[in-house]
Amino acid sequence: MAGMNDIRNGLIITFKHDLFEVVEFQHVKPGKGAAFVRSKLKSLRTGQVIENTFRASDKFDEVRVEKQHKQYLYDDGSFYVFMDNNTYEQMQVPYDVVGDLKLFMIENIEVTIKVAPENVIIGIELPITVEHKITECEPNIKGNTASGGGKSATTETGLVLTVPFFVEEGERIKIDTRTGNYIERA
Repeated sequence: MAGMNDIRNGLIITFKHDLFEVVEFQHVKPGKGAAFVRSKLKSLRTGQVIENTFRASDKFDEVRVEKQHKQYLYDDGSFYVFMDNNTYEQMQVPYDVVGDLKLFMIENIEVTIKVAPENVIIGIELPITVEHKITECEPNIKGNTASGGGKSATTETGLVLTVPFFVEEGERIKIDTRTGNYIERA
């Protein structure tokens, strides 16, 4: 059992019959009364963020999460298939666990899979940047660069993002997986 003093960012707990990750917390010691912790918790099942206040008497179960490094192989139509590079063992991950991260995943990308006890997959962490090839892009029109901004482009995975005017179809670019924004040409 863990208590109020054990709360930290990234901690995964069992709370209200679900697994939650502590996204943000603030320890508050008012001038009068007992200390407490205000926190924002993100459900690992639904992605919903809730706010909660923990008091010194509150207890909860801390969940030990194992991080496994895997390589994304392919989408088999029902699952995403990942492989352990050391044992060559393959793992099938359901679509709902991956969610919108599929737009950043290309074959052979290294990811970190978070596994809770009883081999329950609770999430996937991508590298901070990935390289994608531009498959569709508006043509560059002379004079566009004066306004700044950019144009819309689609990558090989179907990700639509804004790129600078000088980027052309067929080029490889780096993308920030946290924001989905263009970084630079690869």
